[in-house]
Amino acid sequence: MKKVWIILLVVGILGIGLISWYIKGLNYVVSLDEQVKAAWAQVENQLQRRNDLIPNLVNTVKGYAQHERELFTQITELRSQWAKAQTIQEKIENSKAMGSALSRLMVVVENYPDLKANQNFLALQAQLEGTENRIAVERMRYNEAVRTFNTYIRSVFGSFFAKRRNLDKPAVYFEVETEARRVPKVEF
Repeated sequence: MKKVWIILLVVGILGIGLISWYIKGLNYVVSLDEQVKAAWAQVENQLQRRNDLIPNLVNTVKGYAQHERELFTQITELRSQWAKAQTIQEKIENSKAMGSALSRLMVVVENYPDLKANQNFLALQAQLEGTENRIAVERMRYNEAVRTFNTYIRSVFGSFFAKRRNLDKPAVYFEVETEARRVPKVEF
């Protein structure tokens, strides 16, 4: 009789351990998925900050550079496209295009010495530079969360739990655009 109780106790402990492991595995994949979503929300937060600053920057530059209408139109269109983007991939592509357009805007600014000395413009430019740095940091954090999630769902047990939670599709990285990989040419 004592042996039966010992066997039942061992089986019960193993059963509880197995159930605990299963629940923990299911919860962990959800936790990683939420980390990816939270990291992306921070990227979006900074992209929204940039989009909120752009009209002020564009209006300031517009006063000096009336003939640059095409660039201003493109920036306005990109702002509205970002708001309409539905997927992370669409928002990533739009963010890359916006970064390129802002770079061209800064080239336009170089042609207007009075504008470069304008205090409002300098303040806006500093805000935009700070925002671009924040975006870079949040992109890095997002990509770290994506890497952790994707690594886990590709592991043996991670794949097992991810399939049970229907989270077995890899998250999308926010990658650097091809132009940014080129080494800039500096001439004096």
